Amino acid sequence: MANFETIIEVEDISVARVLVVALKAHGFHPLENGEMGLPGMPGITGIRGGFLIKVPEQEADDARVLAQDLLDEMKR
Repeated sequence: MANFETIIEVEDISVARVLVVALKAHGFHPLENGEMGLPGMPGITGIRGGFLIKVPEQEADDARVLAQDLLDEMKR
């Protein structure tokens, strides 16, 4: 099993969902449902009012750049 790394934390579940879909569309592999994911929301883990998006550690650097760029774009 691959080790997963958190690439971004967001407060809005809708933003988290968009980021996961965008990451998948760009060939990344966010964490799927399981012990670490929220039911029905692959790739998203909830903590203290925020949502973590995790990808395999070997994808983390590139996925983090993409996720941050997309988040910045959504905030404009």
